[in-house]
Amino acid sequence: MERATLDKLAIREAVQNWAVWRDAGDWERFATVWHPEGVMMATWFQGTGDEFIRVTKEGWARGVSILHFLGGTSIDLAGTRAIAQTKMTISQRGDVDGHRCDVVCTGRFYDFYEKVDDKWLLRLRQPIYEKDRVDPVESGVKLNLESELLGQFPEGYRHLAYLQAKIGYKVKTDMPGLTGPVVDALYERGRRWLENGEL
Repeated sequence: MERATLDKLAIREAVQNWAVWRDAGDWERFATVWHPEGVMMATWFQGTGDEFIRVTKEGWARGVSILHFLGGTSIDLAGTRAIAQTKMTISQRGDVDGHRCDVVCTGRFYDFYEKVDDKWLLRLRQPIYEKDRVDPVESGVKLNLESELLGQFPEGYRHLAYLQAKIGYKVKTDMPGLTGPVVDALYERGRRWLENGEL
């Protein structure tokens, strides 16, 4: 099998391991997917892979429930560097104004990978948030969301951000969406990573 094909298979496996091990709380194995300089960017957290593990465990202890489901993956290779884009959904359950709700956000993981000692490790994960929705878990409930709070967040993840803000997280308000200058800048950053390793 060609080297490029083997590398793409290994990256795909790394992407899948991230979601399965993180959502299962398999922290020891989850720690192995990260580059020593790896960084996680999310609506509610921005920091190193080690810090992400710590705050995720703390959230679990408080009952925070965030799960991931993956779709197709597209990978661009340049020697020991790669960009992997993977269709995904983020599903978070929590209380919104006294009602148990599910928020589902559809988007992509935009991942910067680096091959170290023959293993593909995650240098940077930047999700792209394309669209989301909130649904009460209880039947017959009508939500009256605070329009001022909801309007503070970009369209692609405003309901996810609303729920996260309501449970106490400080949400980053300039994450990339489906279109616009922020996601264009991310694509340019990806091109520079593939061309010369600049992060």
